[in-house]
Amino acid sequence: MRGTRVLLAGAASLALMLTACTTDAPEGGPDAADGGNGEGNGSLTPDAEWFDQAEFDAQLAQRDITPEGSDEEPWLQAIEPDWIDTSDFAIDDPEDATVCFSNASVSNPWRVTGFITMEQQVEALVDEGRIGGFRVSDAADDDNQQISDIQAFVDAGDCDAIIISPSTTATLTPAVETACDSGVPVIVFDRGVNSDCMVTFIHPIGGYAYGADAADFLVENLEPGSTVLALRILPGVDVLEHRWAAAQQIFGDSELEVLGFEFTGGDGAAIKDLVSQHLQRGSVDGIWMDAGDGAVAGLEAFEDAGQPYPVIAGEDELSFMRKWEEEDLTAIAPVYSNFQWRTPVIAAGMILAGEEVPSEWVLPQNPIRQDELGDYLDLNSDMPSLHYAKFGGEDLPGFPEAWTDR
Repeated sequence: MRGTRVLLAGAASLALMLTACTTDAPEGGPDAADGGNGEGNGSLTPDAEWFDQAEFDAQLAQRDITPEGSDEEPWLQAIEPDWIDTSDFAIDDPEDATVCFSNASVSNPWRVTGFITMEQQVEALVDEGRIGGFRVSDAADDDNQQISDIQAFVDAGDCDAIIISPSTTATLTPAVETACDSGVPVIVFDRGVNSDCMVTFIHPIGGYAYGADAADFLVENLEPGSTVLALRILPGVDVLEHRWAAAQQIFGDSELEVLGFEFTGGDGAAIKDLVSQHLQRGSVDGIWMDAGDGAVAGLEAFEDAGQPYPVIAGEDELSFMRKWEEEDLTAIAPVYSNFQWRTPVIAAGMILAGEEVPSEWVLPQNPIRQDELGDYLDLNSDMPSLHYAKFGGEDLPGFPEAWTDR
């Protein structure tokens, strides 16, 4: 790996806590003894469990493919869709249909923003007579609770369609397959499972594309030999593991010095503390994040240490984007398109009407760069700091109050 070194990182207790609380921790993943990134575990060779070269190549290529559909409605666009017949699921009175949604959680700002958008899309579909009721369970990031929630929907027998956003990948796979076996159409979105039993799987391009957008930006904007710290939320979720695998692949072919990675749980205080620890040991020139809602906390550690801001890959959360503009950062906002929360309920209405949907509904996923920063900040000027710029709900009922009054 040309000029790339992997150093040990701290925060052993944090890594132990987060790994212990996660049911899908990858084999050979981080352990408590090395803080989450020792030699072998945290090397820049992607874990074979989470890295697929063909899928990596496909996602990076999809970034340059023009999706089908209108740019004005990106939540309805699809990249290279394979349209499938759903007439077997058509019902006579969709306006009376109950759509059930098993949600992993609303435990972070991205999910809160998306769920608000979903609720407003449901209101629009009900008004249009496309669906009737909407029933929601929230698992609070507990795999066992979500398995129970899905089983309860199946046992009740009154769901006309079931939407699932899985908490983790492998552990939720049997529960999703149980829902499929019930005979009602199942729609999976956001995070995937190890099955193709669902009618459609809805997601932006994917974790590889997200991780590569961030890693490519750091490679392009840092001098050879510069140091990079990676901040991750937790192990075992496919889209997050893929983000890191893509970064490993790209950093491994670079001349950057990767200090390792730290699991943060997405907690701002933990992020600030971990970055501060690294700054006490030496310089940090770049920050790569697999989710950027805690990016401002990381930047505050540089301020407290009197160190220059790093080149940073955050996300399209407004607190980060406003900080980016205020401090004239060298930054990028990779995007895991938040507007995707509209698509599953729209797909449910389409399926219950017997309309074609893509078997894999791949939505566009375009990062926000410096030349677009001002435009997105203007469009979202009245939104709270924890809002996501690409939420795509401006035409929905309740705009803007549903999002501003959260």
